[in-house]
Formats: sequence, C-alpha cells, structure tokens
Amino acid sequence: MNPKNLVILMSDEHAREASGCYGHDIVQTPNLDRLAACGTRFSNAYTPCPVCVPARAAFATGKYVHQIGTWDNATAFDGSIPSWHSQLRECGHQTVSIGKLHFRSQEDDNGFADERISMHMVEAKGDLLGLIRDEDMVKRGAARKMAQMAGPGESMYTRYDRDITSDAISWLHEEAPKYQDKPWVLFVSWVAPHFPLTAPSQHYYHYYNQDLPDPKLYHLRKTPIHPYVDDYRVTFAYDEFFETPEMVKRAQSGYFGLISFLDEQVGLLLDALRRTGQMEDTRIIYASDHGDNMGARGAWGKSLMYEESVAVPLIVSGPDIAPDTVVDTPTSLLDVYPFIMNAVGAGDAVAEDVPGTCLSTLACGTAPARAVFSEYHAMGSKRAAFMLRKRDWKLVHYVGYPDQLFNLRDDPDEVDDRSADPDCKEVMEELMSEIMKICDPVKVDESARARQSSMIEANGGKVPIIKRGDLGFSMPPGVAPEFN
Repeated sequence: MNPKNLVILMSDEHAREASGCYGHDIVQTPNLDRLAACGTRFSNAYTPCPVCVPARAAFATGKYVHQIGTWDNATAFDGSIPSWHSQLRECGHQTVSIGKLHFRSQEDDNGFADERISMHMVEAKGDLLGLIRDEDMVKRGAARKMAQMAGPGESMYTRYDRDITSDAISWLHEEAPKYQDKPWVLFVSWVAPHFPLTAPSQHYYHYYNQDLPDPKLYHLRKTPIHPYVDDYRVTFAYDEFFETPEMVKRAQSGYFGLISFLDEQVGLLLDALRRTGQMEDTRIIYASDHGDNMGARGAWGKSLMYEESVAVPLIVSGPDIAPDTVVDTPTSLLDVYPFIMNAVGAGDAVAEDVPGTCLSTLACGTAPARAVFSEYHAMGSKRAAFMLRKRDWKLVHYVGYPDQLFNLRDDPDEVDDRSADPDCKEVMEELMSEIMKICDPVKVDESARARQSSMIEANGGKVPIIKRGDLGFSMPPGVAPEFN
C-alpha cells in the first residue's frame, strides 16, 4: 500500500449482524453500506474481548488482553504500553483522537498528538463492582435503566456523539490541510449504539412503527441455557425489567434507532472528507469495539461469547483497497493494528510480539483456516471464558464450566452444542490446542482474579465497593456519574 491518510471510525456495542451490508433485513445503514460497497467487508471479524475497556486497550496496543493485563472495566490502558498512536507520533505522524477512548484518564499521556473531548473511566477507577467475581458477586442495580430509558429522544450520549461529529468535521476542514509531510490519522470514536437505548425520535419511530420480530431465541429467556450464561443473566438482570412485549419493542427500536443515528454520523464524516477534497488520499476503517446481545436468549448488553456479543463489523475502504469485496477469513480487531501502521507507511515500526496479521494480507486470501481468539475476565462472570474461531467451528472454553462447541455454518444461532458429540472429538482437541498455543487458560484466569483481588483490597474491600454502587454506564465529559 502507498502511504495515505487514515480515518478510523469506531462505534460502541454495534452487533455485526445489525447492518444492512451484513444482511439485516430491518436495520438501515445506507452510509455503512456504501462504504462496504466501495471497499472490503470482513464477514467474520471478532473483538479480542466483549466489553469496552479491555477491548479498547487491546485495539490500541494490538495485543491480547492477557498480554497487557487490562482484564476488566476497572483496569484500563494508561499509556504505559506502546500503542499504534504512540508509535506513529514518535514517527512524526499527526495522530488525533476525538471522542470516546475509555482509557484510564485524560491526565495520562495516551499517545495521541492531539486528544479532544475524550471520554474515559469514571473517577479513573471505572467499574469497581465488576471486580467482585465470586460468591459475593451482586445483582447489578442499574440493570433497570435498560428498560426504563428505552424510547425516543436525546440522551447525554447522543448529544456527545453530535459534538464528536462536529469536532471531527471541523478538524478535517481546519487542521488536516496543515499536515502534508506525512499521512495523518484521525480516530473518531462515537458511543452509539451503546445503551441507554434512547434514540433520536426520527430514527426511533422508523423502527417502532414497524412490526418487529422478537429478539433471537427470546423464548429461552427464562430457560437455563448454560451455567456461565445463566450467571450473567442473573447478575445483569436486564430482562426482568421488560415486563411487557411493548417494552421489549421500545428497547429494540432504541437500539436499531441508535444504529441509524450512528450511520448518520458516519455519513456526515464521509461528506466532510469529500467536501474538503481529501477522500482520494484517505483510507477509512469502520469497526466497533464489541457487539450487543440485543435481547437474544434474554440477555442484553455484551459480555458473552455468542456471535451477537463477540462478533463485530469491520469495513475498510479507500486507495489500494479492493471494492465490493467480502473476506470470509476469520479476523480480529488486533489485525487492525498492523494495517494502521502499514497504511500510513510505518510498517517497519510494528512490534514483533503483536499477534495480528495486516488486513490487506488477509484480504489477499492468506491463511483462510487461521484461528481467531477472544477472552473475558470481567463483570458478570465468576471464571474466565475463551473463544476460538477456526473455519466453521467455534469453541467456547470456560474455566470451571462445561465447554461449548458450535458449527456456525450449520448452526448460526448457536443452539446445538456439539461439545459432547463423539464425532467432534478431533475438532474439540484441535481448537483447544489452538487456545493452548495462545495462553494457558487456568493460569490466565488465576492472574486476572489475583489482580482483581488486589484491586478490591486497594479500594477498601468489598463493602465500600458494593456501597459505591453500580454505575450502569460511563459518563461523557462534563457529566457527573450516577451510581445505583
């Protein structure tokens, strides 16, 4: 690839399937669809961790969560580990962040040359309640917000996202032309479609006025599915507050409406690139940090290893990128790190210990049978979960719980667990061997829980942490946190 400018567009909690270009027959995303038509869409992309803070730290550093120890929403990236933005800054590239980062604090040197209206962990401590992952794990008090706040209107997040878009457009007009010696990188990170599920009215009613089907497998919401999944649904008891079908529909309309609102923001950014004459010299990446359960199986939020939560949209467009192309090779957000470095001409600065493969290499058909890995050590779980996707197979390995094995070609809804099928013994062994090449699950689980125990002690113990309460979601700049 020839060195070009790069715009990275990131959303928060956008399930891969909830886009027109990924085949959703209700959600409308015309701007993302056009971006995909002009570029390359990765159909089997995954997050390295299905929750915000660890996923974003992994995206920044290009490393697995267990490599960098950002286990949960209370253990954030603090700038001490090299990132693509710090390395590019050292190489003389202008690296600009506008919007949500969810690192520890703006007081840290997070590696950007210019960091604007950034959103970070509350009080530089984040979700302390999520550190408690044993018999004292409490039911989350803010879960009721999922149902209560679903509806039409503006929230602190939609207002913040509009500010992010406005600031990014201004940067493209006023600042980008100043940097001609080396390609620049603009990281624009919105919060939508992360809950609260309050969507601007024009987008909300577009969906609410339709006859929406129930969430996927919603009839299983009160049925035991798997002990790990059941633990999560008990701790994050979102669904118990959906007392009527109308309340479920309001939540669906809010989530879908926020995706259309997000797509609108993407369109405004793309228009700004065209108006400023920079589209021909700029590559664009669109991705989300993780997905959302969207009510499937009675689960809302993220944190599970089902496709709704762990799979993400990933689209690349621009110079030297094949148009109207779909890549089925399993892909990780960690593969974006080497692509960023190569896209701006800094490929020689890619660290040797990053596990990702450049997206442009994968797009050429390299390693179609590669394995992609995700892990989870955070709130709502008592022990670790690890996901390994290879070819059509997906293994979810739990420490202390039975494993799950799915064939996603034959069983895309993940209802037929093949882990105990004698005919799948060799597949189970192969995928477990791939996990063991990456890490020792038991040792990683022990490391995460040891770190979390020390953090609980450092914050006064379980009693004051529980008394502090459940935040529900982080706050944008200038908004005071509300604990429940």
